[in-house]
Amino acid sequence: MAPVRTAGAVATLLSVGIVSYFLCKTTQQKSPRKKKLQRRRTGIVAAIGNTPLIRINSLSDATGCEILGKAEFLNPGGSVKDRVAVKIIEEALESGALAEGGVVTEGSAGSTAISLATVAPAYGCRCHVVIPDDAALEKAQILEALGATVERVRPVSITHRDHFVNIARRRALEASELTSNTRKESQIDANDSSQINGHSISEEKQNMQFSSECKGGFFADQFENLANFRSHYEGTGPEIWEQTGGKLDAFIAAAGTGGTVAGVSQYLKDQNSNIKCFLIDPPGSGLYNKVTRGVMYTREEAEGRRLKNPFDTITEGIGINRLTENFKMAKLDGAFRGTDMEAVEMSRYLLKNDGLFIGSSSAMNCVGAVRVAKALGPGHTIVTILCDSGMRHLSKFHNDEYLSEHGLTPSATGLEFLHS
Repeated sequence: MAPVRTAGAVATLLSVGIVSYFLCKTTQQKSPRKKKLQRRRTGIVAAIGNTPLIRINSLSDATGCEILGKAEFLNPGGSVKDRVAVKIIEEALESGALAEGGVVTEGSAGSTAISLATVAPAYGCRCHVVIPDDAALEKAQILEALGATVERVRPVSITHRDHFVNIARRRALEASELTSNTRKESQIDANDSSQINGHSISEEKQNMQFSSECKGGFFADQFENLANFRSHYEGTGPEIWEQTGGKLDAFIAAAGTGGTVAGVSQYLKDQNSNIKCFLIDPPGSGLYNKVTRGVMYTREEAEGRRLKNPFDTITEGIGINRLTENFKMAKLDGAFRGTDMEAVEMSRYLLKNDGLFIGSSSAMNCVGAVRVAKALGPGHTIVTILCDSGMRHLSKFHNDEYLSEHGLTPSATGLEFLHS
């Protein structure tokens, strides 16, 4: 019987060896470009993510819950959007939509643009940003210091062709057209090189936003590009799950593009469907109504009394009146409203009691965390996102004169400003 056992063992080893060989070959042949990109995650790009999950002591002690903040302001580019920028650029390079030497364009109120400008050079690319001129001045200054081209435009409706997002989309097309025309120029005889399709090449180049060395353009499209969602489903969500040991009861965050709240909520729900996920929505945004009532507007607004400019909030980067592809991926159990005054008061409260110097969206998220704590009661663990610091909000959200002009001077000594 011994020889039979030996033969069986040999057969088993051969089978395992054959399977292992083909698995190895499949892995080696699969997505070689993706492996190349992963190897490039060194330097500043490798430092993005794995941010601390910190206990917000004052809020935890006041509510009897463990309120934890994901300290995304510690990313190299200073915000949660670093994750999104890396994912967008890597997927674009992998698909061939973006080439090294190309320009990434984006319409952004600040944080995503800053993150793109921070990481684009690590991939051999440049950044062109179209930004509304009512965004905090220091954001444009940071972008220019990072080497990005900054185009400031007046705020208009997203349906207008000159909305900053729509202009950014056109700039990507212009960069790609310039690359195409430059290639055509190189194929034309030197004697005829001054003309392409009846137009002067030199004149065309003067009218373009980009140099002839540009290798095409790519519109990042953070609102609709699902790389945004994937960056949080594959990164932020798993980190929160691991850092809490899976022992959390709720997650809450505001939404601009919707990528963070969608990616994190879906990942956490996939791990444990009992985890409650919520939205906190600022003034003027329609997402609260969408989550709670299924519509983007109230009955009064539907009857024609809707404001022409509904974005009546000083919290930058959050709140929107349309459904993005990213937000559609969110798995939410409900929503809360927050006010500008609550966000301002919360930011000052956290600075005084915890030493946390946070931006407007982070403050609104903390307002939401307290709302959830009151709704669930003591003894629960609640996680939110500290999107960025107050450093890029000095001219507005952390400017006493600006706040006074808008009737938002903080005066609370505790959490009494949270009435509900």
